[in-house]
Amino acid sequence: MEWTGARYADKPSVEVDIWIDAPPERVWYLVSDIDLMPHLSAELQSVHWLDGATGPVVGARFRGRNSHAAFGEWETTSHVVEYEPPHVFAWAIDDPANPSAIWRFRLRPENGGTALSQWAQLGPAPSGLSRAIERMPDREQKIVFVRLREFESGMRANLAEIKQRAEA
Repeated sequence: MEWTGARYADKPSVEVDIWIDAPPERVWYLVSDIDLMPHLSAELQSVHWLDGATGPVVGARFRGRNSHAAFGEWETTSHVVEYEPPHVFAWAIDDPANPSAIWRFRLRPENGGTALSQWAQLGPAPSGLSRAIERMPDREQKIVFVRLREFESGMRANLAEIKQRAEA
């Protein structure tokens, strides 16, 4: 796991990785299937492609519905910003030029299997987390730390489930 940044303006990020005993093409099939993601995440409830898209390509958009005990329910529109099969799949939340978050999967062949990483960055555009920080500015670093820990925990669970499915 790798952490960067402590304040929201620093665009804090977290990354986790795992090795999977399956070829990158098999793992790619799983990470590029947005319909699978709600089954992996406690927070993401549903997703669907927008504008007639049926799969990821740079510029395609999808809507996600989320739920979190502290933040309530909300929807986001994601924009695919990187799509290089079977190596990189990334999307920016809301405005790709000024996202409230960016998420990325990276795959690379390693030791006869696949090294898979998931990375997420908060900001720079405002999000629900920014509103919490505005209410308690003296607790910003703690708020960011807790949210990154939540991301890390969820990402570890995502990668473990992807590993289990890919190796089945």
